[in-house]
Amino acid sequence: MEGRKDTKLLHRLIRFVLRSSAALPLGALHAVGSLLGWLIYGISPNYRRQLRANLERAGYGDARTRRAAIASAGRMLTEAPALWFRSHESVAALVREVSGVEAAYAARARGEALLFLTPHMGCFEVTAQYLAHKAMAEGLSVTVLYRRSRLAWLEPVMEEGRGRANVRLAPADVSGVRQIFAALRAREPVGLLPDQVPSRGEGEWAQFFGRPAYTMTLAAKLAERQGTACFLAYGKRLPHGRGYDIVLRPYPEKIPGETPARRLNRAIETLVRECPEQYLWGYNRYKVPKGVKAP
Repeated sequence: MEGRKDTKLLHRLIRFVLRSSAALPLGALHAVGSLLGWLIYGISPNYRRQLRANLERAGYGDARTRRAAIASAGRMLTEAPALWFRSHESVAALVREVSGVEAAYAARARGEALLFLTPHMGCFEVTAQYLAHKAMAEGLSVTVLYRRSRLAWLEPVMEEGRGRANVRLAPADVSGVRQIFAALRAREPVGLLPDQVPSRGEGEWAQFFGRPAYTMTLAAKLAERQGTACFLAYGKRLPHGRGYDIVLRPYPEKIPGETPARRLNRAIETLVRECPEQYLWGYNRYKVPKGVKAP
């Protein structure tokens, strides 16, 4: 009983802190995030080594890209409260420009379902919120596949912040996959992060920036599903907290002999090369999940 009280108190405290910080200007949140990014980089040898190795493997060994990526990772953390706890309209207003949306409108007009793949790049939170805001105007709901946080005390706050009236949060399990397919059959938009490392049996090894990465087969197969138009998307942070530009790119044509997983990784690589400084290079994309045989 005492433990439950402590958990509730912790949740209330975290919620209060996050809600309070949500009121700060986006520029201030990004400034704090830059400092936080450098702090994490400075105190964690494993993170530092991983970030540098991933950048160099992809051909970005220059100091400018590395410095920008370090700051960008911190901004990803500190901007979250503003995106979770501001009104839906306020979050949508942070988007200054949307490019590549014409193809998505055309696919929608053809009666196709829309699948949006948002890698760990830029602000993927604002991309989902903006999509939900636009879908609401058409009376649609958006289904977003997400992985529950390993931090149990953070999970209720994340669900509260990400859940909107027309957003269905689908957990990354069998029930969530059913929700995804049901939404696509109903011609409703679906969003997911395609570069998360899946669990055993949910992925296959495919090249990603020249090295095998255990890759989500669900995203790869959904992208090739008939009647579904797939787009890669990210929210590009603008300087000085001015907001975001949302960028949509059509899924690339398949190369003969290419596996669905490799096609997915190639699509992400192409997107990352547009703005490498805002990709989450510190993420352990190449880890070997428990029970999976290393390549």
